[in-house]
Amino acid sequence: MYLLDIFISFFLSGGEKIRIFAQNIKNMLKNRILFVLVLLLSLFALSAQAKKKEKRAIVRIETSCGVVRVALFDETPLHRDNFLKLASEGYYDGTLFHRCIKDFMIQGGDPDSRSAVKGQLLGEGGPDYTIPAEFCLPYIYHWRGALAAARESDDVNPEQRSSGSQFYIVYGKKQTPADIKKVRSMLSEKGIELTSQISDDYQMRGGTPHLDGQYTVFGEVIEGMDVVKQILAIPTDKNDRPMDDVVVQKMTVEQYSKAKKK
Repeated sequence: MYLLDIFISFFLSGGEKIRIFAQNIKNMLKNRILFVLVLLLSLFALSAQAKKKEKRAIVRIETSCGVVRVALFDETPLHRDNFLKLASEGYYDGTLFHRCIKDFMIQGGDPDSRSAVKGQLLGEGGPDYTIPAEFCLPYIYHWRGALAAARESDDVNPEQRSSGSQFYIVYGKKQTPADIKKVRSMLSEKGIELTSQISDDYQMRGGTPHLDGQYTVFGEVIEGMDVVKQILAIPTDKNDRPMDDVVVQKMTVEQYSKAKKK
């Protein structure tokens, strides 16, 4: 900018018009430099964000209705590592999405659902262990597309430990202000805060806020919400099991996060 100041000083003796012209050039150059700096900073931020996302573990779920890909959160390492282990071992291959409720969620991961006969009640199967809860509010919650762990009810599971294998993918309707007010009141009684930012997100995106702080969310869908919607459109029996079986044909670990020990 030193040379630019000399250039402007040179023209100052040329009258008011030249001075204004020179000053306009200086302002224009300053604005362009500022624009370039902002652009470079934006590109850097986007690149950093992309790299951050690339570090997450990713699992491909091939179903009889299509493919769903999920990314797992490093903030919930116990659930992340357990899901990766089971998926890589083929534990889920051949199991069903055995419980599907419209505008709510689809649930799978019960090993007893593999080759289950029509009408068989499912939802009790799993490995002989549970996983400690890993709640991450207010950063991770039950937005549409969230991947969360199923569990037994509070009366037999007061610590809210997660099932060793069963999971669900949230669909959830877009919440109205009245819905939010009702849920906020319900959660506050349990000492759980539904912040304004979370409330706005539920109204814009959809989800199941009444489950927050009670069930562990450990991932999210990054591709295939149309498949989830398709599964939810299948008629179900009295136990919410789809009349036409929705099979998890194969799960494949596409990528481990850098935080995951290999």
